[in-house]
This record gives sequence, C-alpha cells and structure tokens, in this order.
Amino acid sequence: MKLILLSGGSGKRLWPLSNEARSKQFLKVLQDEKGNSESMIQRIYKQIHKSCPEAEVIIASSEAQSDSIRRQLGSQVEKVEEPSRRNTYPAILLSATYLLDKRQVPEEEVVAVLPVDTYVEQDYFDKLQEMEQALLDAKANICLLGVKPTYPSEKYGYIRGRELTDKSYGLVADCVEKPDLQTAQKLMEEGAFWSGGVFVFRLGFLKKLIQKEMGQVSFEQLYARYDELPKSSFDNEVIARTQSMVFVRYDGEWNDLGTWNTLTEQMKEADGGIVIRDENCKNTHVINELEIPIVALGLQDTVVVASADGILVSNKHASSFLNPYVEQIHNRPMYEKRQWGEYKVLNFAKCHIGRECSLTKHMHVEAGRSLSYQMHHLRDEVWTIIDGEGQFLLNGEMRKVTRGEVLYIKRGQWHAMASKEGIDFIEVQLGTDLVEEDIERGAWDWGNIL
Repeated sequence: MKLILLSGGSGKRLWPLSNEARSKQFLKVLQDEKGNSESMIQRIYKQIHKSCPEAEVIIASSEAQSDSIRRQLGSQVEKVEEPSRRNTYPAILLSATYLLDKRQVPEEEVVAVLPVDTYVEQDYFDKLQEMEQALLDAKANICLLGVKPTYPSEKYGYIRGRELTDKSYGLVADCVEKPDLQTAQKLMEEGAFWSGGVFVFRLGFLKKLIQKEMGQVSFEQLYARYDELPKSSFDNEVIARTQSMVFVRYDGEWNDLGTWNTLTEQMKEADGGIVIRDENCKNTHVINELEIPIVALGLQDTVVVASADGILVSNKHASSFLNPYVEQIHNRPMYEKRQWGEYKVLNFAKCHIGRECSLTKHMHVEAGRSLSYQMHHLRDEVWTIIDGEGQFLLNGEMRKVTRGEVLYIKRGQWHAMASKEGIDFIEVQLGTDLVEEDIERGAWDWGNIL
C-alpha cells in the first residue's frame, strides 16, 4: 500500500503561531510518550510506520514547507511539492500522477490518503489494512473511514450508510459536507458517521480522473498546468459524485487539531514561554513565544497566544471561527524555521516612493549546518556577527568570521555561511523590494570544503 500524507495547509486557524511558511503541522506543541515535544506531522508519521512498517509514505506539500519537512522527518522523506497552493483535489491528483509516472506504480496498487492534522490513538492506523481489504472485497471505487461522532459538529462531513452484519465494513448511501448544526444533530440521531478524511482507492481510479481533467499527461505536464485544475476539495469533486463506496467504522479517539479549541485539549502543559498566572484562571492556555512576560489574571475558557506575527486573545469556543479575521492580515511572516536554523524579523521599515526600505533579521545557523550559496538581485545585505564563529564564502573566496565582524554583501555577489558549533548574526537587508523570493542558489558542496 502507498500512503499519501496531505500536508499542504497553512493552518490559519492556529494563527499567530502558524503562517504561510510555518504551518500548523510543524508546531511542536504536543508531547510524546517520553515527554518530549513533537509536532503533528512527527506524531502521525511515527504512528503510520508503527502500524504499517512496510508502507511507502509520500508527503504532499508546498515548496514553502520543504525545509520544515526535511528538518522534522529527515532528508530522505519522499515529497511531492505543489507549484501553488490550491486544495486537496489537485494535490491528490498531482501525487497520483507522480506515483504513476515517476514511480511507475501499477494501476492496481491500493493507495491511502490521510490528513496530517488528526490526533488519534494507534488503532486508528490499524484500520488502514482493514480498509484495503474492504475495498478489494467489495470491489468498490473508494473506501472511507467513518468516525463515531461524539457531538453534532458543523466542521466535519458526514457519512450515511448501512453496516453489513456479515462484513467488517458498510455500504455508503451518501455523504453530507459540513452541514449546519440542526442538520448535524439530525444526522447524528440517524446514526451517521463523521468522515475521517481518509480515502482508500486503487491508483487506476485516480488515473481516470486525471485523464478526465487533463487527458494523458506526464507528471511534468500536470505540474506545469496545475493551476488549470479546480481549486476544490477531494470531497466535493470526487466523494460527492462517486458511486460504489464502502466505509470502515472507527470508534476510538479522534480529534481534528485544526483549531486552538481542539489543540489545547491535547496539550499537557497549560503554559508555554514566560507566563505568570493567578489561581483564578480556569481552563485557560497561554503560549508565549515573545521574550517579554504575559500576565494572566482570572481568565476563564480562554486561549492566549503571542508570537512575532501577532497576539491572539480568544474564548476557546470562539477560536474555532478565527479564519476570516486572519484573512484580513497581510503582513509578511516574522519568524521561520528553516533546514539550516531559524530567523526572526526584528524590524521592517516599509518603502516610500523612490526610497529604499530595510529589513532586519536575527539569524541563527545551527551547529553543523549552512546557508546555501546564494545571490540576490534586488538588495544589499550587511551581516554583523554577534555570537559564535563560521566560514563565510563571498564570490568563491572563503574566510573565518567571528563575533564582532561586519560583512558587506552587494547585490549580485554570491555568498554563504557555514557553522561548526552554531553562529548568530544580525542581517540588515537594503533595497526596494525585500522579498524571500529574491534569491538565486548556486551549487556548492560545503561537505567537501570543510
């Protein structure tokens, strides 16, 4: 069985910790069985391989998440990167085309698609093999995972169907996508299941959908024409229109960690960062990434989150409806973790007409890691080393740099930095268009040089 793990969302409902580059699945706010911090993607990746050790996992993600995936899952993890963020339907078609064209996987191969942001126990993943068997036994087009609902919810789709007494699966009658609360209550009373967002099918079923959308195409052709695919969910484009579907029932713990309300339920520590609270705070979580204290007094059913990107103060239930408010925020990300380390924006002076602007970052390159050999077309940079030492490369010439040194890099100059034991420096960018996309990378093997 091949597994496609969907990791493309930005998770705006977990603002201000999540943003376009630092998505919710990479936030280390959970704890493993040993008490160590872990992210959603680390937890689910580990659980998959525990239940299905032979499964081949493909991560479907955006290019902006590439560094975070390698950092948390290792450099050998297999990825399919979307050229632009659209939705689950085009992401799944692109991943299927990759399997068919690049990996030459047979059309009869069974593929499972899973979301990355579910919090479940191990027996959830044991259901994958049961779903594969149900698909083959029923000769169905798709097998879904039906989760026993615990309350009427407007956030999830529902599966209506009939369980078979002599089988371990049921027949799907129809699916209802995110109903209103009254309809959700009625569906629950009728015995409907939440749709767990897990789809199991033969690869050939997806090949027919790809041909319907694009004709006979290669992976490169579909990648180049990606924006022509409908910006829609797999549920709307496929599940709602497909006949001959079965489902496997799951009665265990299942939580969608897409909102602060649900995520805080799984956090073992109520506070993170510099937090002072009184004894009258009840059912309140405070997460502080800033280097200044947060004092919480008498808060009830509240979540407070502070980061370089902003501050959220919300009733826990109301935090589920954060998305439309975050859509009004158009600031650049102020903090990112990269494969080489991390940076935090300290100051951003926006440009006035005819004048250059400036962007100041605190950069940290971890021990044994390095910045790529790169060049910028639209900006100059000034680096001030504030701690540690490293090897600095400028237009092919390398020298050792230490605390207190100032490095000047003009636009058009190739440069890089390598760190043996960790290095911190302040980077000041000067130009008229200070964007992360202004970068050209060159080939340079630090391993051979150092």
